[in-house]
Amino acid sequence: MSRIGKQPIDIPTGVTITVGDKEITVAGPKGSLIVPVQDNTKTEVKDNQIIVTRKNDEPKSRAWHGLQRALLNNAVIGVTKGFEKKLEINGVGFRLSGGGQQIEMALGFSHPVKYTAPQGVELKTDKMTITVSGIDKQQVGQVAAEIRSLKKPEPYKGKGIKYADEVILRKAGKAGTK
Repeated sequence: MSRIGKQPIDIPTGVTITVGDKEITVAGPKGSLIVPVQDNTKTEVKDNQIIVTRKNDEPKSRAWHGLQRALLNNAVIGVTKGFEKKLEINGVGFRLSGGGQQIEMALGFSHPVKYTAPQGVELKTDKMTITVSGIDKQQVGQVAAEIRSLKKPEPYKGKGIKYADEVILRKAGKAGTK
C-alpha cells in the first residue's frame, strides 16, 4: 500500500468536493480546481474525508495511487490557503516595477524585460522581491520557474533572479598572476 495514498484527506469547512467519472471538482473560498481522475484509482468522500483507493495491485495502479491523493491534497490546500513562491533579484542596476498580472524588470539587458502571468496567478512586487501566488500549485511553480529563467543567478557574484530560500554556491574568481 502506498504510504501517501492510504492517508485520508480531511475536508475543511467551506470546501465542497464533487466526484465525477473523469474529474473531481474541489471548490472553496479562494476558487475552484478540477483534478483529473486516474483510471486505476477510486475516490470516495466519507465523514468529511477524501479516501483514495486503487482498483487492483498492478504496478501502474500502485504508481497512480499516491499521485492521485497528492493532487487532491494540493487542490484542497490551494482553494483554502493558496500557494506562494518568493523570488529575489540581486544585482547592481537591476530594477523591478509593476504588479498584479504584469511586471517589468531591468536585468542588465539593452531592453526592459516584461513578464505577463497567466490567469489565476498574481504577482506582487516589493523592492527587489517578487511574490508569485495562486491556488494551483503546479501553475505557481511554473510561473516562478519562468521568471527565474529570465536571468539565472551566476556563481561568481550571485547576480540574477533566485528563489528566496535558494542557496547559490559561490566560486572563487581569478587567482591572479605574478
